[in-house]
Amino acid sequence: MTERALSLFDRCIVGVDRVLRTLTDTDSVARRPSPAQSLPEAELTDSERRHAAGLMRVNHSGEVCAQALYQGQALTAKLPAVRRDMEEAAEEEVDHLVWCKARLDDLGSHPSYLNPLWYGLSFTLGAGAGLISDRVSLGFVAATEERVCDHLRSHLKHLPATDQRSRAVVEQMLVDETKHAQGALRAGGLDFPVPVKAVMTLVSKAMTTTSYHL
Repeated sequence: MTERALSLFDRCIVGVDRVLRTLTDTDSVARRPSPAQSLPEAELTDSERRHAAGLMRVNHSGEVCAQALYQGQALTAKLPAVRRDMEEAAEEEVDHLVWCKARLDDLGSHPSYLNPLWYGLSFTLGAGAGLISDRVSLGFVAATEERVCDHLRSHLKHLPATDQRSRAVVEQMLVDETKHAQGALRAGGLDFPVPVKAVMTLVSKAMTTTSYHL
């Protein structure tokens, strides 16, 4: 069945499958090898390991949110081209999801227990933005990715200096997320005003703070 033949109901079924795969890490396969795979595992103290795990848990939750955001927007996008762009972006974000989960496993930790909540909220926001207009939807992607890039830059400053594996993953994520933000604006996304971005920053701060611990 081609994408053009998919009805709204069909896309909902596909979306449910993606929800389950995202939240359970079932059959999620990265298209690119992890940037960490060729680097040696560092000798970390217990506190450094817990801190690195907390930051990578935040990054993993961010990728869960990204999956939900793009899937919600793809469901309600008006133009087929925009829908395809959203679905393609979601596929690229799967790499990040898999990489972060692998690092959490390496560090002996776990994804956030709050991921189902973050997924539901992000999906609702993404679908709502898509219902308003494709321009708002793309603008929301750009503004969200800008917030993500800010967090990634902060993590590069706070990850243990010897944890090169985590740092390599975050560095590549930063490159990709910057590309997504710029691409959304070039595709006609609305550049959100500063007050709206400030509110988004506060909301993302609440998510990152809780996901770090839980």
